[in-house]
Amino acid sequence: MKSYTITVNGTAYDVTVEETGSTASAPAARPAAAAPKAPVKKAAGAAGSLKIDAGASGKVFKINTKPGDAVKPGDPILTLEVMKMETPVVAPKAGTVASIEVSEGQMVEAGDLLATMNE
Repeated sequence: MKSYTITVNGTAYDVTVEETGSTASAPAARPAAAAPKAPVKKAAGAAGSLKIDAGASGKVFKINTKPGDAVKPGDPILTLEVMKMETPVVAPKAGTVASIEVSEGQMVEAGDLLATMNE
């Protein structure tokens, strides 16, 4: 057994690895994960006048609406996974979803455009 200390994003982790003694080739690579679905958008120039940005960095967990859906203030447009918590991104006003600019599984940074709406 070998022990290592690995630092990830400033946090140290103690890891113990068992040696197998085998000198065989490396294990086969795991298949790549399926690519995220393409963003659902309306035709060029159809973006809404109200932009909805990410408030924090995270992963798009679920898209709750689609272009053309009518929403009320507080209705969830999509859900982000931020620090292992599901965080809804809600409509700030009543209106219609014009475009969804992200796809499920996509990583986003704070300030990234997620969707647009028309009032």
